[in-house]
This record gives sequence, C-alpha cells and structure tokens, in this order.
Amino acid sequence: MKGLDLEKLRAYLDSPPLSATMFAGGRSNLTYAVTDGTNRWVLRRPPLGHVLPTAHDMVREHRVLSALSHAGFPVPKPVLICDDISVIGAPFYLMEHVDGKIYRDAADLEKIDLHSLTLRLVDTLADLHSLDPEKIGLGDFGKPEGFNARQVRRWKQQLDASRSRDLSGIDELHARLATDIPAGGPGAVVHGDFRLDNVLIGPEGQVNAVLDWEMSTLGDPLSDLALMLVYAGRPLLFRDGKPFAPINLPGHPSLDEMSARYAERSGRDVRDLHWYVGFAAFKLAVILEGVHYRYTKGQTVGAGFDTVGAMVPSLIEQGHRALEGH
Repeated sequence: MKGLDLEKLRAYLDSPPLSATMFAGGRSNLTYAVTDGTNRWVLRRPPLGHVLPTAHDMVREHRVLSALSHAGFPVPKPVLICDDISVIGAPFYLMEHVDGKIYRDAADLEKIDLHSLTLRLVDTLADLHSLDPEKIGLGDFGKPEGFNARQVRRWKQQLDASRSRDLSGIDELHARLATDIPAGGPGAVVHGDFRLDNVLIGPEGQVNAVLDWEMSTLGDPLSDLALMLVYAGRPLLFRDGKPFAPINLPGHPSLDEMSARYAERSGRDVRDLHWYVGFAAFKLAVILEGVHYRYTKGQTVGAGFDTVGAMVPSLIEQGHRALEGH
C-alpha cells in the first residue's frame, strides 16, 4: 500500500498479519485504518514528498491527543508513537479506532438535525478553548503572545514555499492583514483546522471524536472560530458528485448565529471578527495551494486533488471582502 509498508509495520508491532485501508478525504497527513483481525487502530503519517517546515509533526500531534484525552475532551486515545523512519519511511503514530460517521455527503446531512449538530460543533470548539493549557500539560505547547503576528508571517512563508503559479491578489491580501493585526486575548489550545468533516459523529448526533490535530498549538481562539465560519461556506460536501457548501443546506445556522452561540458558550467577545475571517480565508488559500503544489508534483495519494487548485482564487477574494466588512 502506497505510503504504508504493512510487513515492516507488522514486524515492528510484533503482531499477526495486518491489513489496512486508506481513509478518504484527507488533503494532508495520510490516515489509514489498520487491523490484525482482532484489534483496530488508526495510523497517521506525513504526506509523501513535499513537506513544509514545522508541518506534519507526528510527535506534536500525538502529544496533544494524549493531553486532551486525559482531560476528557473527545479525541481518539493515542496508542504509540514511532519516530524511526526505517519502519514505514516516515514518523507515525497509532491511535484507537473510534466509531462514528464523518459527514461529506449533503444527502446524509439532509436526514439529520443539521442545525443542532452545527451548534453542537460550535459548543465543542468553545469547550476546547475553555481548557487550561497549564492544567492539562500543554503549557509549553505554543506561545500565545504575538500569535496572530507570527501566523501572518508563517503562512506567508508557507505560501512562498509552495508557489508554482501566479495567484492574483494573494500578496495584496497578506499585506492588508499584516498592517492591522489584533493583539488577541488570553491564549488557548487551538485546533487550527476545525470543520465538519474533521469530526466523528455518533448515531445520536453526539461528537465522538475531533480529528486531525496536526496544526494545533496555543494561540488566539478566535482564529479557530473564524476558520470554522469560512469552512461553513466552502464546498466541503458533495451533492450528486458536485461540491456543495454546508451553509446552503436546509437548517444550517447562519454565521451570525454560530458566532453568537460561541460567544455565549465561551464568554469571549466576538463583535469584530472581520480580520480573523480575512486571515482564515488567506490561511485556507495557502493550505489548498500547498495541496495543489503536491498534486502538480505527483505527490498526492487518492482522488479529488485535481480540483483543489481551482478553489484558491475565491478564497483570496473572500479574504479581501472580509477585511472590507463583508
């Protein structure tokens, strides 16, 4: 299997013969369901080929999962971490397999109470931000002071590392963001990529596990909220094989309702999210441009990567509109 040598993994684990399948939908770290016929795990490893500095750090991802699972937050419990690249060609970790559904088909969401589910996700994000990093062992997981300024610099560096074409307006968007950076309030554990299809949902609509912690750190919690709002309007889902935005489904709460729910649950001031939404659009544009870069180099695994590059220009436009108050 591409990206995963099952025989070497079996020898490392000293286990019976293994089988594995790759999870669909990933655009970055590769994720596999692994079983020995009795036990089930999930394995995470970095993408093939092009890896940006500080990204795809398996040790950090394993650490935050350990801390959050001990704190009672809904995440898969990690099982082991391996930084020996001779095993499968890259660092990796195993975590427990958590049952649940990841919603990617719009037709499935039309069968449930999408309004309640979306607000439950907002509550989950607010609950994450309520955790005290020091008390759960993540006091040194990042530097909240100056977080927004560092993020603006970092994602410009990520953009420069993934340039393969001209993108009209993206450098201007970065310049606008860099001229008026909010200081931010008290720091919190931030997920960095919180969205509907990064969450396992149980049969009663409960949040069984939040997934994909590769970009987590200590930082400004409003950055998570803003990115969640941007994702709500992006074509994350599919309807009849075509991309579809969650917010266009019946029952989906408005962005204002989501923001108000977060403010109520968290007690944080969310009256001025324009900069954060503008930055979230910029960050997502850079992430997708990185995926597009790997696709052009033949370094992606799975289907759907050919359409990612086309999503970037509209995000750049959205970032500019957000900074103008829209």
